[in-house]
Amino acid sequence: MPTPNPLSPDDFGPTLCIGEILVEIVANTAGSGFLEPQPLTGPYPSGAPAIFIDQCGRFGGSAAMIGSVGKDDFGRVNTDRLQRDGVDTSAIHVDPALPTGTAFVRYRDDGDRDFVYNMWTSAAGALDWTAEVEAVVARAGHLHIMGTLLVQQRIWQVIERAAGIIKSRGGSVSLDPNLRKELGADADTASRFAAVVSMADLLLPSGPELFVAAGTDASAGENAALASLFAGGAREIVLKRGAAGSTCFTAEGTRIDAPAFAVTELDPTGAGDCFGGAYVAARRLGFDMAQALTYGNAAGARNVTFRGPMEGAGTRAELDAFIAGKGRVA
Repeated sequence: MPTPNPLSPDDFGPTLCIGEILVEIVANTAGSGFLEPQPLTGPYPSGAPAIFIDQCGRFGGSAAMIGSVGKDDFGRVNTDRLQRDGVDTSAIHVDPALPTGTAFVRYRDDGDRDFVYNMWTSAAGALDWTAEVEAVVARAGHLHIMGTLLVQQRIWQVIERAAGIIKSRGGSVSLDPNLRKELGADADTASRFAAVVSMADLLLPSGPELFVAAGTDASAGENAALASLFAGGAREIVLKRGAAGSTCFTAEGTRIDAPAFAVTELDPTGAGDCFGGAYVAARRLGFDMAQALTYGNAAGARNVTFRGPMEGAGTRAELDAFIAGKGRVA
């Protein structure tokens, strides 16, 4: 008997993402920080929710974004890209006073990164419930939530309200935990995180985020974390393992493993968001878990071969060509 799909079908309404929309500007030289003048490349459209929903739209799924940008060129860079890739931008607020958020990134020699953000004091943080937001939420079939947003009270209020409306009309919710353990010390954030985990039909953790989401210790093992999450109501869990590929688990006991693709990494930012965008879009379009995992792995791998966090987001045709032409990691 086939495992049921926990996500509402795509024709039930668009996949919706809420959160920060930024431009990213990348240092051309490896090193530590931004204490000296250096050549930069950008601006690139960015922001984890925007990357996710752009990949969803490029894959061919119905997609919509709620966010806020400034009335400036950086805002246009983002809205133009999302519109080009099929994303409904009608609920993206254009703030007349605040600038579009920015993220300056410099890679260290060891592959780690240094960031300088202007996020919540920019237009990215000026997000309210408007008539345009109400209209998009009213027709959405699925909400994807980024755990990093739960630290921001103003955006959490929009997410919580949207999730309640979408779930009440039979829609579904997915969560990319993307939340560091250190943030759990904040009681409000921990409470919000627990609330989102309990309402999520699909979780997409990376590595140790599985244990953060489950509230279990890593020493107890992967199976204990999975059991805790399924007992709490999750129906499908996709564990992103980086170079080791990805694995899907279901509440019915199904496990599917998918190996990674071998690529030369140029820029890792956005890989997990592209994985999630492709996986969610594929599942909502009726693809089975094995197919969706393959598309997710391909989307993440393809994206890291481009400079810029959204530049490698692929259409279904581009991902099919990528899958056909690339070897797998053994």
